[in-house]
Amino acid sequence: MSWDDDTPPPAELHPEIPHPARMYDYYLEGKDHFPADRAAAERVLALGPMVRISARANRAFLRRAVRQLAELGVDRFLDIGTGIPTAGNTHEVAREVNPDARVVYVDNDPIVLAHSRALLAGSAPGRASVVAGDLRDPAALLTEPRIRALLAEGRPVALLLLAVLHFVEDADGPRAIVRRLVEALPPGSYLALSHATGDFVPERERGRGPAIYRATSAPLALRGKDDVAGFFDGLQLLDPGLVTAAQWRPDRPAEETDSRVAIWSAVARKP
Repeated sequence: MSWDDDTPPPAELHPEIPHPARMYDYYLEGKDHFPADRAAAERVLALGPMVRISARANRAFLRRAVRQLAELGVDRFLDIGTGIPTAGNTHEVAREVNPDARVVYVDNDPIVLAHSRALLAGSAPGRASVVAGDLRDPAALLTEPRIRALLAEGRPVALLLLAVLHFVEDADGPRAIVRRLVEALPPGSYLALSHATGDFVPERERGRGPAIYRATSAPLALRGKDDVAGFFDGLQLLDPGLVTAAQWRPDRPAEETDSRVAIWSAVARKP
């Protein structure tokens, strides 16, 4: 659904406003974006090659984390801020390990919801579903029937917050949001989280990316390693702890750029 300037997209998608999910799809060389998304994404990509490298590293982290959690016996996944579907989605990776794995996807963007529902149209009933919801309103999320049913089983759940918390501003209380969601998880559950950072960018240049995102539907809040570590308070980090997305249990030889990928990531267990 890569729209050109001569084909007007549906107005309810607000195609004139760049959206981070569609920009991320562009970074990953997907096809679901509008001219405004592509223009904004190109401005971000002009900041340096690590932007696209980081996006790809984050997507690869998702696949490794989901696979390893499934191998640990987790068969319930709550993926909030899922983004536009692309290769290696959570339910696909989890089911390679356990065909009975259940996944609930959550997003607040109409195009994400439409594509996710189309992707899941042929899935086994009850095994994967998509719900509309906003991470900034955890109370509403936890009362949504499909999410409530997933948590009520009492089985360990993997909560995935991948490349989404950097779109939650400090004023919205991101730590409190994560704490509220984690509190609702059954014992033995896991939190997999990744977050954009400016730690590897000279301080004088750290505002350039967020300045571009201020013109989108969701401003970007880069956070340092210590701030990201705070999301895991009270949880038991799995090895190797909080590292860049490329350094979390890699399945390929190390590359020179791995240590500078601008995404912190970790997986932790709730006691």
